[in-house]
Amino acid sequence: MKNSLETKLGIFVALTVLAAVLIIETLGSADIFSRGYLVSAQFDTAQDLKVGDRVKMAGVEIGRVEKIALADNKVSVTMKLNTDAMVKTDSKAVIEFTGLMGQNFVAISFGTPDAPKAAAGTVLETREQPDLNAIMAKLDNAAGGIQNLTKSFTGDKIDNLLGPLTDFIKQNSGPITATIANVKNVSSQIAAGQGTIGKLVYDQALYNSALTTVSNLQDTAASANEVIASAKLVMSDVRAGKGTFGKLLTDDTLYRATTSSMTNLNSILLKVNQGQGSVGKLVNSPEFLDNAKLSLQKLDKAADGLEDTGPLSVIGLMANQFGL
Repeated sequence: MKNSLETKLGIFVALTVLAAVLIIETLGSADIFSRGYLVSAQFDTAQDLKVGDRVKMAGVEIGRVEKIALADNKVSVTMKLNTDAMVKTDSKAVIEFTGLMGQNFVAISFGTPDAPKAAAGTVLETREQPDLNAIMAKLDNAAGGIQNLTKSFTGDKIDNLLGPLTDFIKQNSGPITATIANVKNVSSQIAAGQGTIGKLVYDQALYNSALTTVSNLQDTAASANEVIASAKLVMSDVRAGKGTFGKLLTDDTLYRATTSSMTNLNSILLKVNQGQGSVGKLVNSPEFLDNAKLSLQKLDKAADGLEDTGPLSVIGLMANQFGL
């Protein structure tokens, strides 16, 4: 009987221990039986993160939080990762929450494909996530502001705001009614196609004219595009030295001939200025100038003599001159 009782008691204790281990493993409070390696990350705040919380990558669990401690004004979080977890040295850790009840976990990014795999003892880079409590506080403040705003537009304050407008409407009810009637009448005429605006809206001839104008503008634009294309083609030919203008602008022979002509002209003008050659002597000789003046004086005297002689005397002089 004694042996039977001890046996039952031992079986009960063993089952209790096994159940406790299974419960602890299920709740994530310990990770005794799994293999893995430890990495750490340092955060400004743990945000209610607890030992045993999950560590995830792209939503897949890859480990558990092993230890949380303060170190150098930071919160050092040690994580035990599965051996097959492909965490890279440039992966970043961030504390996130799965719901409004504060279930936090550590999310680790993939990192770059070429980066080496993180080894035991690696300190991962971190990225801070907004605190849920701070977010809720901001939402509470926003709700309070909205509530105060709604209170400011209730009761007497609304009457104070709308009172002058109500009095204005009461005092000018007649003109306002007439204005509304006129607007209604005008809108009815426009809907019936009457008046200038009504014809502009409903007249088919105006629509056709506008359509024709748009078509003409399109044709003009097309013609302008053709002219521009032709001008571009002509300019391309000119740049390529084609045609008369192209040769005039790009032919070196014409440039050299023009330069030579200008040089020759400059030489000729220089000689003329220096009194060389026939033209130079004519331009610069004082004797030629005196002879020209004397000839002009003789012509002037001869003209005066002809005026005094008369037509018959002139004919007689001409006859004597030719031996008639």
